[in-house]
Amino acid sequence: MKILVCISCVPDTTSKIAIDPSTSQISSQGLTFIVGPYDDYALSRAIELKESTGAEVIVLHVGGSESEALIRKCLALGADSGVRVDGNPTTSAQIANAIVSYVKQNPMDLILMGKESIDYNSGIVHGLVAGALGYTHFNPVMHLDIAGDGLKLEVEMDGGKMEVSCPLPAVLGCQEPIAEWKIPSMRGIMTARTKEIVVLPLESIGQIQIVKADIAETARKNKMIKAEDAEQLIDLLRTETNVL
Repeated sequence: MKILVCISCVPDTTSKIAIDPSTSQISSQGLTFIVGPYDDYALSRAIELKESTGAEVIVLHVGGSESEALIRKCLALGADSGVRVDGNPTTSAQIANAIVSYVKQNPMDLILMGKESIDYNSGIVHGLVAGALGYTHFNPVMHLDIAGDGLKLEVEMDGGKMEVSCPLPAVLGCQEPIAEWKIPSMRGIMTARTKEIVVLPLESIGQIQIVKADIAETARKNKMIKAEDAEQLIDLLRTETNVL
């Protein structure tokens, strides 16, 4: 079995986002980037499947050379090889197109990724990939097991969850508690240095240029109201928030 795990490289949640006025793009100065948390869940489950079934795990990312350290971290966790599609994609469609192009030349049994990235939160890449390839698709998946020639899944739905059996090949968007996040071992870190990262060109499907972007500065106003002062709370809701 071949498993492709698609990862996003996103700003750490503790980072302060700022706009570069000269480009109207998010400034990367001072930002720390991490593998998308939901992608981490997908990778962790893929590595568990590798350990139990002997599957081959390939990590793919669409982005610049600065992301190779994070790809290398995925290799340290247990992925067998990495692929970086070189470019600066500006849309989910470009990312999905890059994944689809790779899979058409390198067929996969299972494609895993997070249910969404935590930067733009579009949550549509897995659906676009599955639609273009004609693969089975579910999102968000909370539990994943191999069952014969197919999969046994637990998928979140409105008001609860459902258990599903489906055939391969498949594209899944993953979330907790599909697996526990893993920490690379020293042996894994050393081994990752010798693992291959293949760099491929990004096929252009039309660039979208951001002309201008503004992030409004907001300050939270916290006021503590004692439980017995309900009338004060109601007054504040009327005068300061217009809720009432």
